[in-house]
Amino acid sequence: MQAPAPSTMMHLSARSDRAGLRQLAFHLALLLGAGLLVALAPGWWKAPGVLLLGIAQAALFAPLHETVHHTAFANRRMNAVVGWLASAPGLFNWHFYQQFHLAHHRHTQDPVKDPELTPPPPTRLPGYVVKMLALPYWRGRLRNLWDGLRGDLSAYEFINPATAPRIIRSMRAMVAAVLGLAILSGLVFGWQAPLLFWILPQLVGQPLLRLYLFTEHTGCSMDRNGLTNTRTMLTTRLMRLLMWNMPFHAEHHLYPFIPFHRLEEAHLVLRDRLAHVHPGYANWHAGQLKTMRA
Repeated sequence: MQAPAPSTMMHLSARSDRAGLRQLAFHLALLLGAGLLVALAPGWWKAPGVLLLGIAQAALFAPLHETVHHTAFANRRMNAVVGWLASAPGLFNWHFYQQFHLAHHRHTQDPVKDPELTPPPPTRLPGYVVKMLALPYWRGRLRNLWDGLRGDLSAYEFINPATAPRIIRSMRAMVAAVLGLAILSGLVFGWQAPLLFWILPQLVGQPLLRLYLFTEHTGCSMDRNGLTNTRTMLTTRLMRLLMWNMPFHAEHHLYPFIPFHRLEEAHLVLRDRLAHVHPGYANWHAGQLKTMRA
């Protein structure tokens, strides 16, 4: 069975500033509400707020992902600005990720060329635990940023040398902005501010994002067939709202020109052709753990 030709799906390709701004407003409201809960709750009652803020911050990966395809908004400048800002809390620079992610799309599930498979997904329980704790993520982010700060991105084959200077400038500006804001908030509001509103939420949120992202391609075919090399997750409407419809991931990989707000329509066309459609994240991870050795 083959996927419909891209030309037959072009009716879903129209981008919309209104849809993007509506989705962004929801995300900003969630960030603000969680931040107010952290600010106003006493003592250990701040913990639920930190968790909610961590979820909202980690989910900024969704607009980061959508904007590198320039499908979050019709306006290209708006995609770049929103994407750059969304990437900063997780230290995953927008310009760097754009090159990383486009290489992932060009070489999906290629063990040599797909940067998402470096390192390959763990097959044993200790490696799974380490990955889900986001330790490799933070190690990778710090290494990337150090390379950007020192001006040498030659270790990353997916980065075109012609674009490297722009990426380096963007990475340096991001580090300056994040550290500057963290230091300023600490000086004005005390050291608890960057800890409670950024560091702890990131440490809590990124492991949850790893659990989410690990489902997208793990256990799928290691070939170029878009119907079999990517998984769509059937989840709640709230999760789809939070993640900008990214759970419709096979649909996105097959037709990356379709904006997030039309992916559900694409799913209705493709659902009977997709090899990997799974009902729920907890259920998927439970099954995956059964296949792993200690």
